[in-house]
Parts: sequence; C-alpha cells; structure tokens
Amino acid sequence: MNPDQIQNTFTSVLKFLSKARLKNAFDKLNILAAELQIGRYSDRCDELQQNYRYMLQYYVEGVDDPQRRVVYNRLVSRLYVLACDLREELMFRNATSFEYMQKRYFPHKLRFSNYNDLFDALAYFHRQSELLVENTTSDKAEFRRIRSNFEKLLPDVFSIFWLSTRYEQEEKMLFTRIHEASYKGVTEKSLSVSALTLNLWRMFDEHKLMLLLDACESDVPQVRQRALTGLCFIIVRYNDFVTYFPAIRNRLVLLADDQHFSQQAGNIMVQIVATMETDKISRKMREEILPEVMKISPLLKDRMDAEKLMDSDEWEEGNPDWQELLDASGVSDKLQELSELQQEGADVYMSTFSLLKSFTFFNEVSNWFIPFESVHTSVSELFETSDKGLISAFTANNAMCNSDKYSFCLSILQMPEMQRNMLKSNFKVEAEQLEEMARDEALLTPDLAGKTISKQYVQDLFRFFKLHPQKDSFTDFFDSSLKMHNTFLFATIASGNSIKSGLADFYLSKSHYSEAIELYSDLLDETEPTAAIYQKMGYALQQLSQLGNALEAYKRADIIQPDDLWTVRKIALCYRLLADYENALHYYRHASYLDPENENIQMNVGNCLQELKKYDEALAVFYKVDALNENNQKVWKAISWCAFLASNLSKAAYYNYKLIEQQPDKHDLLNAGHIAWCSRKVKDAMVYYKMAHEHYQFNTGLFLSAIEQDKMHLIANGIANDEYSLMIDELLYSF
Repeated sequence: MNPDQIQNTFTSVLKFLSKARLKNAFDKLNILAAELQIGRYSDRCDELQQNYRYMLQYYVEGVDDPQRRVVYNRLVSRLYVLACDLREELMFRNATSFEYMQKRYFPHKLRFSNYNDLFDALAYFHRQSELLVENTTSDKAEFRRIRSNFEKLLPDVFSIFWLSTRYEQEEKMLFTRIHEASYKGVTEKSLSVSALTLNLWRMFDEHKLMLLLDACESDVPQVRQRALTGLCFIIVRYNDFVTYFPAIRNRLVLLADDQHFSQQAGNIMVQIVATMETDKISRKMREEILPEVMKISPLLKDRMDAEKLMDSDEWEEGNPDWQELLDASGVSDKLQELSELQQEGADVYMSTFSLLKSFTFFNEVSNWFIPFESVHTSVSELFETSDKGLISAFTANNAMCNSDKYSFCLSILQMPEMQRNMLKSNFKVEAEQLEEMARDEALLTPDLAGKTISKQYVQDLFRFFKLHPQKDSFTDFFDSSLKMHNTFLFATIASGNSIKSGLADFYLSKSHYSEAIELYSDLLDETEPTAAIYQKMGYALQQLSQLGNALEAYKRADIIQPDDLWTVRKIALCYRLLADYENALHYYRHASYLDPENENIQMNVGNCLQELKKYDEALAVFYKVDALNENNQKVWKAISWCAFLASNLSKAAYYNYKLIEQQPDKHDLLNAGHIAWCSRKVKDAMVYYKMAHEHYQFNTGLFLSAIEQDKMHLIANGIANDEYSLMIDELLYSF
C-alpha cells in the first residue's frame, strides 16, 4: 500500500467507528494488519473482534449486561488506538515525507550514548553557567564553549520527543526529569512540549496526552502556555474519540474547574481563531499597500530632491505634501487599518518576516520553536557589549514572536557594521519607552504575560506550518482553527462563564458567521435569552442570506426589547428583501416614529410605497425629504423614477435634468432616454441611450438587459411592442 492508500483506509476506520459500525471498522483494520504482517498487531485485532462477537452474542441471547456501554466504549477506544498504531507503523515503512524520513534516521544522528548521559550534559551546562560571572575574557570564552555544546544537544531533545513512536520508560523518565521544578532549563522544557505536541498531532497516544496535560499545570509560564496551546489543537484533532478515554476526559474536567485554566484556554482559542486574519493581512500588504508605496515612491523622491533646503531651522521639518501623497493614494488609510489591527493583537508581521526564514538557522526544525535568548550563539554577537538597552528592547517587544526575533537578529548580522551600530543605537533610545509600555500594560492586564507567551507561540507555530520549506509534508494545525468551539474541551471550559459569548462575538466581528450562529444557538439553549444575542444571531443569519431565519431572530429580539431602532430597521430590511413590502412599510413607519429626522428611513418608507404602486404617497414622502435636504441627488433619482412610474413625465424629466446637469451615472442616462422616448422625443432618447451605452463601457449585452428590465414600465408609459423592437434595432445599428 502506498501512503495515500494507508491514509484512506485509516480514515475509513475512523469514519466507521464514529458511526458505530464496528464490523466495517474491523474489515478495514484487517486490511492494515495484513499489510503490516506483524503478529502482535494481527493478534490484537483478532482479540478485539472476538470480544465484540461475544458482546453481540450476549445481546442476541438477551443477557442483561449493565456494563455493556462501558465495555463498548473501552472496545472503541482500543480499536482507535490500534488503528493509530497500524497507520504509524505502515507510514514509517512506506512514507517518503519529510517527517517520516526524519523519523527513520534520527536514532543514527543522536550525539549521546543514553538518555542519562544526555540529561547529565544538559544539567552540566546549567550548573556551569551559574558559576560563570562572565566578567573576564576567559569566562566569556568558556561560556561560549559550553553554550555551543549545549545548543548541539537541543535538536536531540526535540527529536526524541517529536519522532519516537512510543515513549518507553527511558523517554518518560527523561521528560519527567526535564520538567521537574528544580531543573532550570526552560528552553528544554519548552522544546520538549512543542515536540510532544507535534508527536501527538501525528499519532494519538493516551500516555503522551497525559504528559501534555501534566505540562498544562507547570509552574513555568512559558511551558504552561505552550502546553495549553498544544492541547487546544490536539483536542480538536481527536475530539470525536477523546470521550472514549475516561482518564483523559476526567482530567480535562478537573482542569476546567480551575477558572484560571479556563480563562487562559479561552484566550488561546481566540488567538488561534485570529490567525485566520493573518493571511488576509499578508495579502493586503502584498497586493495593496506595497504596490501603492512603490507607485508613489518616485513622486516622494522627486519632491524630496526638489526641496533640499539646508536651513538649520527647517532641516528636521517634514513636508506636509508627502502626507498628502500618502492620503491621496489611500496608503494612509490602509496603514491606519493595519495599526488598529496590531493594537487588537493581529499578526501584522507575517508578510515581512516570511522573507527572512531562509537562514541556515531554520534548517533545524527545533529552531522554529526555540524561545528567543540573547545568549544563543547564532545571535549573541549583537548583545556581547552587555547593551541592556538592546536586550530590553527585544525582551519587551510583544509584537514579535520568537521566530521573528531570531530572523530579525540574523538579518541585522548580515548588515555592514556601521549600519548595524546605528540600528542598535536606535533600539537603545527606544528601550526605556518599551519597558515603560510593558509595565503599563502589565498593570492594566494582570494576565498579560501569559497572553503574550501564548500569542507569540501561536505565531511561531503559524510560521512553521506556513513557511517551513517542507510544510507540505505536515498536516497544518491551523486547518482546524474554526473548529475550536466544537470540542469537548471548549464545552467544558465554557460552561457557565463568558468564554462562549466572547468567542461568538469574536467570530461575528471577523465575519465567521456560521461559527458565530452555532455559538449563539448554544447560548440561547443554555442561558436566559437576551435581545442582544438574538440581534447578533439575526445579523449573522442576514449576512449568510438566511433572511427568514434572520427575521425570526430579529422579531424575538423585538419582543424582549421593544422599540429598539436598530432591531426595527433590521426587521423592515428583511421584509423588504423578502419582497413583503406591506410588512416592510409597517416597520419602516415605526422606525420613522422612533427617529423622525432620519432621512434614510424616510427614503425607505417611500421606496416601499413605490413597490406597492402607491406612487402619489411615495412622491409625497420623497418631496418632504427633498425639502429638508436640498441638492440631494439620491432623492432626485428617487423622485424622477417614481414620477416616471406614475406616468408624470414632466416631473420625471425635471428631476432627471437636474441629475444630468451634475455628474450623471449610467442609470440617470438610461432613465433620461426612457423619459425622452415616452415623451415622443425619439432623437433625444437616442442621444441619451448612446451616452448610457458608453457608461456601460460599451457592453451592449448589459445595456440591452437593463432596457429589457424596464420594458414593462416603457409600455405602461405608451410605448408599443413594435416601437420597442424598432428602437432596439436602431440602437444596435448605431452602435
């Protein structure tokens, strides 16, 4: 079997298990076991199938078994584990993807003889680095030496927990020793959690998942936030089967009892969902902002060259014309939008740093996940002068993730020394400001540190899955971003608190309407309905063009909170879009009562009257709006068209002429042609129609379609069918 066949068969097993069709699942499992040809797997499959046959036999014979459900669930869990094991073994043999190639070769590349020696070497570094004060040249040289040796071991630590099929006693012991509270290595703790998460993502293992849950309770914030982030992804992947494992289910319930855990997990889920905006932001940078900047940069250069005034008083003064160029091009608005997104926590640097992942540093998979340290030998040269300002600037920069900080430092090291020193001095000047901002944020947001760690880690993961040269070999974590709310973990942590409503509102704000509707529906089932929930749900349904359901939601909001202007207008809009103009008129009139000065509402009242063919009443409304707001072309259009429908051609012509004198659009010109034709001014009609055709960009098909839509109104105003045909043919000849 090739890898695709293995994966398809495995997927079939999961599908049958999820549908409780165990016989079909066994048939597919037998295919995998026969392909593998390892006795212990075939024996496991036969044993489980025999147990299931016994269960069926007892059921047929009418044996009352109160433990049947427990036994059945245990059987499903064991089948699921067996399927995962078979898939992993077969992929290990047959797959040529990057991850499985690494898995086959990693035992031969390790730099130690056993795990005890590895741990001793790691611990040695931490003991020695504490003894070195680095205030002498010899101390600095010694630190660089032991640090270099230490960094060579980090890929091994990562590979052990990433690529091992099972964690035997040695792997479990190494993980436990690294994560002991007394052990100082935060880097190793962090990398081992990331590696464990990738391992679990590739292959489900109950014991490994319990280790990840242990890490979720770590006293080290960096470790705890990484583990929580990994847990959110892992539970999404295995959500359909997690409940079949009582130990995992119970552990999640116990963790969810901790309000702090629930809040942090909820924050992380929002951060993961927010990554869906990253591609949009990167596309905006690539397709909108940068091309516009490139267009105006020659203009800026010309103006700057023309204004080389050396007057000392004006040397630092910028030219307001430059800002005018930015404003006129639209770049200013786009940059302001990006600034606002950044303040909301959006990842605005992905596009920038995507070009800086080609350094050899990133050839090592573990380096995509390593926490940023100024003492790392790849970047330590920048910090060797004990420049506290530069170090502070980096550590206080919450906008850049670990991966991007390494990219930035590596790119600076490629610069000539003069430019590098200038950049370092600029960082030093801004260091105090960054530190002050960090202190202020910490005061305003007590849990800021945890949010920052998780946000940066989510960005590190995002860069790995989107930018790694072998990204196509991995199943992307972020393909499941919008499924976070459909998990047992989310249901557990969101019960009885504001996490669910917060995520629903976030979905709504980012236009993920289907997901928002699911959560608002849950909230309506679980809590006392409020007008706000029905309003939001109605809006989401409206955006998906589910107008009937949206109308129902809005009307429920109106019952709970009557006379809310926003709700009344939305009800009216839905009725209007559903072509129920009587009800739309009723609600628009009620909205007008609530807000008598609102011209837009008055216009909608007029439009509904017009659709109901109450032209005189509609015109009376439009005249009233026109009297209150002179020179409103929108009102003139409405009056002209309504007068035309009412066969008041002189009034229609009067208001249409006012439009023609301004800047008419294709609709104004088309209507001018209609009015002239129905007034028997055929030559004038031809002129207007030709002008309209030009405004349709000479698209004759669209132009004729627009006339065809108005044919009934032309006939109502006296144009005979044969005249209509003659006019169309004449226009075609003239075009």
